[in-house]
Amino acid sequence: MNKRDTIIYRVATIIFGLMLLAGGLSYFFNYEHVAGEFERLGVTTDLIYPLAVAKVLGVIAIWFIPNKVLKTAAYIGFYINLISAVYVHIAAADGEFFGPIVPMLLLTVSYIYYRRSLKAAL
Repeated sequence: MNKRDTIIYRVATIIFGLMLLAGGLSYFFNYEHVAGEFERLGVTTDLIYPLAVAKVLGVIAIWFIPNKVLKTAAYIGFYINLISAVYVHIAAADGEFFGPIVPMLLLTVSYIYYRRSLKAAL
């Protein structure tokens, strides 16, 4: 992978990771606010802590784990999470569906360049 591709991959991955890491940590440290938002959207609050753990572990997997299967699983998990978030916001008709689209675009860029790096390594 050339230098430009490496920079694009790292920037997209770091920004995406920071966004999701901040969200996951806020689930732990700002539980009451997050629970209120989940209830407003009609989502069970039982998902808050499992989602927080999944987000933190997913970011760790994407940033630090070289295992292709775990990294790909983290990308898939984030896509499922973000698509679900878009759907919930559309279903709630709160007009905030754009929020999860931004990290989804960054995730897409990160994944495309991650796959490109795997092909370049062959």
